[in-house]
Amino acid sequence: MRLIKDTVLVFVLLSISLLAQDYSGKGRLAGKVCDEEGKPLERVKVRLLCVMKGSGFETATDADGNWKASWIKGGMWFIDFEKLGYSSKKISIDVLERGKNPLIEVKMQKLEGLFITEELKQELFAGNKLFKEGKYLEAKNAYEAIATKYPDAYIIQMSIGNCYFQLEDYAQAESSFKKVLEKDPKNHNALLRIGNCYANRGETERAMEWYSQIEFEKIADPLVLYNIGTYFYNGSKFEQAIQYYKKAIEIQENFLDGIYQLGLAYLASGNSREALVEFENYLKHDPDSERAAQIKNFVQLLKDKK
Repeated sequence: MRLIKDTVLVFVLLSISLLAQDYSGKGRLAGKVCDEEGKPLERVKVRLLCVMKGSGFETATDADGNWKASWIKGGMWFIDFEKLGYSSKKISIDVLERGKNPLIEVKMQKLEGLFITEELKQELFAGNKLFKEGKYLEAKNAYEAIATKYPDAYIIQMSIGNCYFQLEDYAQAESSFKKVLEKDPKNHNALLRIGNCYANRGETERAMEWYSQIEFEKIADPLVLYNIGTYFYNGSKFEQAIQYYKKAIEIQENFLDGIYQLGLAYLASGNSREALVEFENYLKHDPDSERAAQIKNFVQLLKDKK
């Protein structure tokens, strides 16, 4: 009885296997995929569907943009070309089973920005959920799996770097952020985070090397603005310090350290009037602390000076 069951199972499995490849034949196809400038595109997904049988398979282009499909049935085939960051392409071709089929040449248009597929979006959502829950190691593993599956989605390295940063592995975080810069050299978020890696290691000079590459208008983190301002303040570059402190406070009105340092920077630059304005502004937010007592003395001295 057992022998009969096993025989039936083998028959079923063979039937499924034959159905899965019922597009088999003697036809051959070959093609090349390039961008609009004629540069070969690697790792383009090429999905082929035999219309007659309603089944097919997937392959991918090599480093030279070439792909092949061998031993396929003749007749109409639908072929889809997909690559992250490029507009997809759909074509149909009547395959000859006896005779040579023409080389299929396809050009794909580069899209601006990162275009995320639904599949990638779902996997990102899972990784982001782990990150928000503070499960940084698990999130890192999830993001790395995505990066392996979608090597063209280089921006995933930002998420990997953020996980390493939270785990205080700043060397690995920096390495991930630099992978983003390899593809997008002016990515201000990557530059900012590399600067933060050095700042957290207490290497202020190295941090400033990275911060200084970011356009002032692109910095929206008040703490980073404060840190850069303080770097300039400590170097007696008070006008530059004022610029960064002011923007930090514009973003976060109750940023007490920023208000205090802005007052000091105005005072050091000889602008007593603006220093008084900032110190009085500070006392509106914090009238009773130990620092407030010091600032009240500043305010009195500046008023007496008038």
